[in-house]
Amino acid sequence: MRPQYDLLAIDLDGTLLNPSGRVSQANRRAVRAAADAGIAVVICTGRSASETLPLVGDLGLTAPMVVSGGAMLADPATGRTLDRRTLDRGLTHEAIAFLADHGHAALILKDHHAAGYDYLVVDQRGPSGLDESTRWWFSFIGVSVRFATDPSLDEHPADTLRVGMYRANEPVEALARLARHTFAPRAAVQHFRSAALPDECRRLGMHTVHIVELFHAHADKWLAVLRLCARLGLDPARTAAIGDQANDLSMITHAGLGIAMDNAEPAVAAAAQRRTRSNAADGVAHAIDQILSGAW
Repeated sequence: MRPQYDLLAIDLDGTLLNPSGRVSQANRRAVRAAADAGIAVVICTGRSASETLPLVGDLGLTAPMVVSGGAMLADPATGRTLDRRTLDRGLTHEAIAFLADHGHAALILKDHHAAGYDYLVVDQRGPSGLDESTRWWFSFIGVSVRFATDPSLDEHPADTLRVGMYRANEPVEALARLARHTFAPRAAVQHFRSAALPDECRRLGMHTVHIVELFHAHADKWLAVLRLCARLGLDPARTAAIGDQANDLSMITHAGLGIAMDNAEPAVAAAAQRRTRSNAADGVAHAIDQILSGAW
């Protein structure tokens, strides 16, 4: 029986990855079964291509990845850029100044394929200005990072995918509201709380990470899925999406079938047509089983 959906978009953190940050055997088998059934399985994540490749390289997926919160499509085998939406220099400089005014280092994500590195951190304090969660992440994932005290020192201004900040344990709702007021509609502002942290973070006293990020005005996960559907010749109505966080909301809302994890944020759960098990209980595998059986 032909599946009802031609493309399945799956978030990583809090969705495909379990609380230890790994892909379970059950999820791995289910993803393979979906691909074998002819569904284009697409990883859709806020992580960059460099941050995503080590996790998906052994899944055997061939459909392009949606990475950097929807700012880029990348090849899952090489990380090569296929399509991107970048911030212009003026808006990037404004965002850096905005974050500096509120005491935050600006984390400028680059297109690694074009620039040759992953992050430029702009802060007068240098490396000491990094939040503890950012220092841990850079070390854990092994990305390449450069530091600058002024945005004029950016040697690759055309390759900026996003500008953002992380803060461990301290909510930043007021900053997010002000960022939307300041930059919308010139930029898309994403704000979410990452609670799906590895056990090591919790041992270090980090229980949540609060994130504010600015993107190109037309960069989000659903818009990237639309571009991918056009690229692959697929009907967007025959897509399914699984996620848990606010940056998944656009694809959960607009996909032909939106599926929320049991651990999803309330807004995501409310927007979804279906709800699967948590990421600790192989929720992706359960959802794929339902899709392949025709129940969903």
